[in-house]
Amino acid sequence: MKMKTTQLTLYTAVALLVVAMVWWLLFAPKTTEAELAPSSAQIDVTPQLVTQVKEIGQWEFLAVAQEELVDTTRRGLLSDDHLARIYYGTLRLGIDLHRTRPGWLKASGDSLVVVLPDVSLLDNDFIDEARTQSFYESGRWSAADREALYRRAYRRMLQRGLSPHNMATCRQHAEAQFRLLFAQLGYPRCSIRFE
Repeated sequence: MKMKTTQLTLYTAVALLVVAMVWWLLFAPKTTEAELAPSSAQIDVTPQLVTQVKEIGQWEFLAVAQEELVDTTRRGLLSDDHLARIYYGTLRLGIDLHRTRPGWLKASGDSLVVVLPDVSLLDNDFIDEARTQSFYESGRWSAADREALYRRAYRRMLQRGLSPHNMATCRQHAEAQFRLLFAQLGYPRCSIRFE
C-alpha cells in the first residue's frame, strides 16, 4: 500500500510538471527583443582611444622575403680557399606607433587628421640563421670570416628590401588600412600624412 502511494505521488508530480511545461510553451512570451539605447555612429577620439590604438605598437604592412648568395675567395700559394653561403630573410616593413608625437591624431566633427611616423624596418634581425646554408666551402674559415660574409648579405638584403618602390608600397598599404580603421570608428573623412 505504501508503495502504491509513493508511485501515485511520483506520477502526480510528473503530470504537474508536464502540464506546467505545456502551459509555458503555449502562453509564455515568444519574443526576446532587447531595447538598445540610441547611439551615434561616431566614436569620440578620447585619450583612451588614442592610447589603445597607439598601444598596438608595430603594424606590419609589407613583408619582403629574400635569399642572398654571398661568396668570398682567399688566395693561397698552392690553392685558393672558397666560401659561398646562401642566406634567407624576411624584412618586415611597417609603422611603429610608439614613435608617434603628441597630437598625432586630431578630430574635428567627422574629419580626422592623422600624422604617422614614416614606414621603416620593424625588426633588424631579419636573416633566418637556421635556414642559412653553406653552398660551397673549401679551406679553413674563422668565425670572423663567416661574420663578414653575414654582414655583406645583410647589407645587400637591406638595400634591396628598403627600395623606394617597397617603401612607397608600404605607405600605400598603411594609408589604406588606417583609413579603413578610422572609417569604422566613424570618421569617413581622414587626412593621413607621414612624417
